[in-house]
Amino acid sequence: MRIVGIDPGSKATGYGVIDTDGTHHRLVSQGVVRTRPKDTFAEKLHCIHAGLTEVMETCSPDEMVVESLFFALNVKSALTLGHVRGVVLLSGVTRGMPVREYAPLEVKQAVVGYGRADKSQVQKMVAVLLALDAPPASHDASDALAVALCHAHQLRYQAKVEATS
Repeated sequence: MRIVGIDPGSKATGYGVIDTDGTHHRLVSQGVVRTRPKDTFAEKLHCIHAGLTEVMETCSPDEMVVESLFFALNVKSALTLGHVRGVVLLSGVTRGMPVREYAPLEVKQAVVGYGRADKSQVQKMVAVLLALDAPPASHDASDALAVALCHAHQLRYQAKVEATS
């Protein structure tokens, strides 16, 4: 199965694509869709949508997973991130793929084993789980890969539960 993980942000939206059989995971692609500071908010949303559409067309994932909104420093930040998340979710649903969401604590627990792990711990564990030579350079891409790995672990768990039922 091919999973694309997304870490939404209005300045930088991270993505990470993995192949998994539930036990073994392989990196397919990773990166960041960056918006330009001078662009209007609508142009930034368009940039994010276009960038993710290109990732979907290039990598052809089976499922999309997105880091859910955990908290925002203020109402304006929450609204901005909500708009970005809407564009992200729409880019997956429009392609007809299932879209799931995981809270940051849930992702960290699945990948690091500790729900309050810091970004460098997540980066290191992503590198270990994907057998990378070095951790991803971008925290945004690393977080997106962590979301994808969290989903892979969840699918494996669900398969075990179904097999025992």
